[in-house]
Amino acid sequence: MTSADPAVTRAWVLHPDIYNSDDTRDPVRALDEAVALARALPGLEVAGAEVVRLPRPHPGALFGSGKIDELHHRLEDAEIELVLIDGPVTPVQQRNLEKAWGVKLLDRTGLILEIFSDRAATREGVLQVEMAALSYQRTRLVRAWTHLERQRGGLGFVGGPGETQIEADRRAIDDQLVRLRRQLDKVIRTRTLHREARAKVPFPIVALVGYTNAGKSTLFNRLTGAEVMAKDMLFATLDPTMRKVSLPGGGPDVILSDTVGFISDLPTELVAAFRATLEEVVSADLICHVRDISHPETEQQAEDVAAIMESLAVDEAIPRIEIWNKVDLLDAEEGATLRTRAARREDVVILSAVTGEGLDDFVAKASKAVTGIQIETELSLGFDDGRRRAWLYEQGVVQTEKQTDDGFELVVRWTSRQASTFEDMS
Repeated sequence: MTSADPAVTRAWVLHPDIYNSDDTRDPVRALDEAVALARALPGLEVAGAEVVRLPRPHPGALFGSGKIDELHHRLEDAEIELVLIDGPVTPVQQRNLEKAWGVKLLDRTGLILEIFSDRAATREGVLQVEMAALSYQRTRLVRAWTHLERQRGGLGFVGGPGETQIEADRRAIDDQLVRLRRQLDKVIRTRTLHREARAKVPFPIVALVGYTNAGKSTLFNRLTGAEVMAKDMLFATLDPTMRKVSLPGGGPDVILSDTVGFISDLPTELVAAFRATLEEVVSADLICHVRDISHPETEQQAEDVAAIMESLAVDEAIPRIEIWNKVDLLDAEEGATLRTRAARREDVVILSAVTGEGLDDFVAKASKAVTGIQIETELSLGFDDGRRRAWLYEQGVVQTEKQTDDGFELVVRWTSRQASTFEDMS
């Protein structure tokens, strides 16, 4: 494709580097991530990118008048149609910049929403993205939303005299949000039923979480033999995937869950919308945090993941394993240093999901962690309790059994999920 192709939009990426801000990321690497985000959206050609140093954000237009004029000439010369700003932009700033430059403009939240909208494959994913996008658009209302008025039917809900355009737009969005929320509730109920059905199966849930592009899907595919999309691209996979897998080397059967990747400054609208999907993480028996250990800002990325996990109220008591992935991308000295560090920690495994190095170590630690979830319990069953006794043997949890005058005394080793299912059988 060439820039003359109507299907391609020429874009310019700007990262505002504000003095004394709370953002501790290196501005050049932050710009690189923003460019990677832009390239993850089909139909965009990134024609240029730059860091813009700012003493403070200008309330009306983000940048000062001199910088706006300078950028205007640059954008005009490069025939730019879309400017992507790697940070928050207020509706007023967006409107003024679009007017000054004669281009469309998206901030970081808008860009991530566009990517999620393009990637959502399941009905639930589509609904969640639509709700997040509407919540975002509600703060920057435009006349485009008035077409939703026609979807209300012939009940006359078109607003009384004096209703402003912004009020009509806001009401149109609110009505659409209500409809989407009802549809999503139905999907969530179905997902809840599936989760409850899985709870009756005695397989621990192992959730893979991590920063986007850390290699979760590649690891998932290697462990399960599945063909989940795995590319060197931010948010290559969006909808969660779950597979039953027998851990190699005689390990236990588990349900492995590959979840959406996290990213710094993940829009709050998306965190809220995807809470139902991410409940697979909240209800997991083991959380495996996959890190791209070769990334220059791997520590910062780990902190971003931890912050999102905290916002989801993930129980800190859930066992966790840190997977330092992509060791194959390190030079020999760096790799040796990291292997020494990882060897000192029980909760860390270093591996390459591409080459398979370290996979056996991960499986061993995951098996040990999952087995550690099991507890030993003594049970007394009567002679007439044959159904539950047979179920215990089917699950393979009986350690010892002794027959008494009243029935059977058993020692079982099981998970809390198995114990709950057993109680429901009474």
